Amino acid sequence: MARSPSPGSPSRGRQPARQAPSRTPSESRSRSSSYSRSRPRSYSRSPARSYSRSRLRSPSRTRYKRSYRSRTRSDSRSPMRHSDSRLRSRSVTPSQSRSRPSSPLPAKRQRQDFYDSRRNRRRSPRPRALPDVDRRRAHERARQAENRPEPEVKPFDPKEEYQRLLNLRSGGTYVPPARLRALQSQMVEKNSQEYQRLAWENLKKGINGLINKVNKANIREIVQEIFNQNLVRGRGLFARSIMRAQGASLPYTPIYAAIAAIINTKLPQIGELLVARLVIQFRKAYRRNDKPICISSTMFLAHLCNYQIAHEIIALQLLHLLLERPTDDSVEIAVGFMKEVGAFLSKVSSAAHNGVYERFRAILHEAQLEPRTQYMIETLFLVRKNDYKDNPEVAEELDLVEEDDQITHMIGLDDELVGQDNLNVFRFDPEYDENEEKYKAIRDEILGGDEDDDETGSESGDSEGSSEDEAPGGPVSEQKKMEIQDMTNKNLVNLRRTIYLTIRSSMDFEECCHKLLRIKLVEGQEIELVNMIIECCSQEKIYSKFYGLVAERFCKINRFWRLKFMEAFTTYYDTIHRYETNKIRNIAIFFGHVLATDAMPWDVLACVHLNEDETNASSRIFLKIIFQSIVEEIGMKALIERFNDPNKQGFFEGLFPRNDPVDTRFSIHFFTAIGLGAVTEPLREFLSKAMELAKAQTSSDH
Repeated sequence: MARSPSPGSPSRGRQPARQAPSRTPSESRSRSSSYSRSRPRSYSRSPARSYSRSRLRSPSRTRYKRSYRSRTRSDSRSPMRHSDSRLRSRSVTPSQSRSRPSSPLPAKRQRQDFYDSRRNRRRSPRPRALPDVDRRRAHERARQAENRPEPEVKPFDPKEEYQRLLNLRSGGTYVPPARLRALQSQMVEKNSQEYQRLAWENLKKGINGLINKVNKANIREIVQEIFNQNLVRGRGLFARSIMRAQGASLPYTPIYAAIAAIINTKLPQIGELLVARLVIQFRKAYRRNDKPICISSTMFLAHLCNYQIAHEIIALQLLHLLLERPTDDSVEIAVGFMKEVGAFLSKVSSAAHNGVYERFRAILHEAQLEPRTQYMIETLFLVRKNDYKDNPEVAEELDLVEEDDQITHMIGLDDELVGQDNLNVFRFDPEYDENEEKYKAIRDEILGGDEDDDETGSESGDSEGSSEDEAPGGPVSEQKKMEIQDMTNKNLVNLRRTIYLTIRSSMDFEECCHKLLRIKLVEGQEIELVNMIIECCSQEKIYSKFYGLVAERFCKINRFWRLKFMEAFTTYYDTIHRYETNKIRNIAIFFGHVLATDAMPWDVLACVHLNEDETNASSRIFLKIIFQSIVEEIGMKALIERFNDPNKQGFFEGLFPRNDPVDTRFSIHFFTAIGLGAVTEPLREFLSKAMELAKAQTSSDH
């Protein structure tokens, strides 16, 4: 499109352009405005060039620009602007639009106008809300709002609030401690389910918090605080919490085992529940091939065996299961378990301990495992060589329980166990107050008195003591005098009947020991259990090894039963002349088995004085059968080594007397007659030297 030159510019040799027909100002204004709106904007000029030209604008052009802006604003304000522009644009013919000159405003100004309109549009206030068109509906809504009843504000009910918190979709929600205390303070009825639920939550939090913060330094204080919690009601929570804590931190396993050992002495049902749950956990993990759970369970069981909470039979069963079909994982678990329990097994059952290491040696020689596993077995042999110095049975700072006070639970790996998972869940207790009072009495007996009594004891102790001193013959002493004692021994007869039926109804010695240990015995009745075992053995026509294994197991459980069997040996040796020959034989073989397996120390033979004056036919038969049965089990060489042990020569002075040549000859003749003359070689040498010395003295006298 050719642009018409300005009036003052030369034509450069061409014909002058046709002049446009004259138009009125309104028509030219409408045409220019419609053309500027229909024409696309161009942004060909650079900002630098536009800026340089804008600075050279003339005043006339500035005035023209202002007038143009005012016209566009007035057009934009008119409501019929769009319709007028359409009419105006339609009035222009195509020929006129083609021959129409360019917009009087440059592209720079068009852009500026566009940006100004955008800016004004942003700064314009938000449109107001439309008025309500239907006034009738508005009045109706207002009337209904006035007549609508206000919602009733119910008074705050702590039970409903707590029940609402518990019945959420997640099964409960976190309640801040202050709000929880406020709810609990408003719940006065202890027989309500909400109050017991709050007490259950507090019990759970208390047990978890105490177990999580225990260590070697504060274990004594933590145990006392644990006893302040209701462990009878929360024994399931305690077992679950201590198992979770041990699984999360394996190095703290000895500490958790020490806590379990202390609580087991006072509440044995908690120790039994803990061992049963650990065995069940190991079974499940072993079936699922869950190696971390197997490692944590076996480590905890190992330390429970060290504290004599669990019997060593479960340790041997675990090792047999892991080493029967060895794999890399099973051998690794067995090596870790043996490191923890090896020191205990070496003392309690040396034969089984050596058998386990023989199995490890066979696995190592087969060389079917990875080099890493073989190296672990070699490391285990090195630990055994060093006598488990880095893995002691019980650490000194954690040795808080006397061996005689500990209660051992006979739980096997193949027994039918019940984990009692219902103890982990809250259950409403209709006799809540009575059970709380019962545990309070148990706690006072364990801890030595109630805390409240301790606080007031110092104030009222003197007055109570003075009143007791003033009235020694009061109603308390009369009540003590009126206590009835059963002199008919009916309870003793019932106890013997129970023990006899238990022994006869057992399939094997392990089951028998497990059942006998569960019998509740009053202090002083333990010797009756030992005597009944021996009496049942003597009643057999032929000796049964069943009774010897039972006695061996009892002697190896703890030192208490070992001392009871030693006491029984002394008693039966002194009264052996009252029994028939068959009974003497059975009892002698019984004690011979116990001595041969080292279940009972050989110090018990100190009560035997082998001479003609202090023995009779029954006692000599008894000793003969004992020593012959020992030789059958351990051999002559081992028997000679036992008798020649320099540390035990003081206990064998009665068997091999050296103070009188007559008694010496009697002992030599006795052992030679029963086929054990080899054990008297040192005694023969002593007798020959004594005879030579006596001859030398007689010759010197003459």
